[in-house]
Amino acid sequence: MLCAELMKARIGVLGIVALVGVGAMACTSTTSSPTTTAAGGRHGSAIPASAYGDHTGITTTSVHIGNVSTLAFGGLFEGALVGTEAYADYVNSVGGINGREIHVDSGNDNYTGAGNKQATQEAVSNDAALVGDFSTFDSFGGVLLAENPDVPDVSVVLDHTTNSLPNVFSPVPLRQGWLEGPLQYFKKKFPAGVKAVGVLVADLPSSETQWQNEKYVMQKVGYRVVYDQTYDESQVDFTQNVITMRNQGVKVLFIDQMPEIYASSLLKDLNQQNFHPQIVLGASAYSSQLVAASGGPSAVDGAYLNQTASLFLGGDESTIPAVATFLHWVNVASPGFKPDLFTMYGWVSGNLFSQALKGAGSDPSRGSILSALSKITTFDAGHIIAPTDPAAKTGSNCYLIGQVTSGQFQRIDDPPVSGSTNGYRCDYHYVTRPSP
Repeated sequence: MLCAELMKARIGVLGIVALVGVGAMACTSTTSSPTTTAAGGRHGSAIPASAYGDHTGITTTSVHIGNVSTLAFGGLFEGALVGTEAYADYVNSVGGINGREIHVDSGNDNYTGAGNKQATQEAVSNDAALVGDFSTFDSFGGVLLAENPDVPDVSVVLDHTTNSLPNVFSPVPLRQGWLEGPLQYFKKKFPAGVKAVGVLVADLPSSETQWQNEKYVMQKVGYRVVYDQTYDESQVDFTQNVITMRNQGVKVLFIDQMPEIYASSLLKDLNQQNFHPQIVLGASAYSSQLVAASGGPSAVDGAYLNQTASLFLGGDESTIPAVATFLHWVNVASPGFKPDLFTMYGWVSGNLFSQALKGAGSDPSRGSILSALSKITTFDAGHIIAPTDPAAKTGSNCYLIGQVTSGQFQRIDDPPVSGSTNGYRCDYHYVTRPSP
């Protein structure tokens, strides 16, 4: 059924990205010599010499970029395209990059691997780079990126093999671990509660892998998980889960990998059963629809939020100028569109690419863009995200703590945005789980 397919796609993706971190202002670079065969960045990733003479998609007045996202099922990841287009509109409003406007060519993979590969091939053939892509099928396009190492891809990637390619630069690199900081925060906040933790995880390999990453760090910190259950894409009633958790004495419930469409159903069922453990949400549930879909503020108030991005849906609009800019240009690109996590990913991908294009000089090529990307070692898109290192494919230990109050997501216990960490908590470490 279409609804089931839509839910499955959302769950698969959001289970992976629930925890991704995000970045700071980036370094710029100068154009590399056409005879150079290495990026010259921190890791010296190989760039084909021919890439420096490759001006595909680049003219004296414009640069064409391709965006391959899933637009099927009611625009599943349309936000990724809208965010990329919004950043292009913003750049073009101030004259473009070195006199060149950015134009976005949209490719819809129709939620299939074959569609992803076909749309990626079109971008490889016609565009300077791929930017802002988002799809659960990015591994199919990744095969082509491996075969075409001269083509830059600046996107949030879900496939580990694709993420590791030297021509792929993510503003939110994919990692194999979990942040210790939020877990330490909740341990101090609820010292007894973390001895009786409940968790609900999507019944998909990607989500379960992320749960094993989180569980590994939880146990190192001293948590005790008493309820650990998966749910499938068709589940809309969590009543039995709620009853079992109450019987097992769950005091803190982590649903920080649960997408909003499922989290809202769970929150309604918790309220109906009059069971109120402390709730911890993550980036997947951070949505302008969560409170209304859950039954109103009374069902959600008091829930905590931890993520490695700002309150980019509006909570930080008055204190982080980049958030206000993001929201304004999303509305310009697609009036009335409600931005989501993927919209933000498209925006920060466009930002990272634009910085590299500027660093590539007055006569940019695919090679000089790759070289510039390899020199961007700190990035946060104007503090919309916590700092990352796209060149090294790593993130930081920084995160945000929020709470729902009167139906609104608000910061809590975070340093001031005007401070040295730009409003993020940067205590403790990012812990990598050893390979199984």
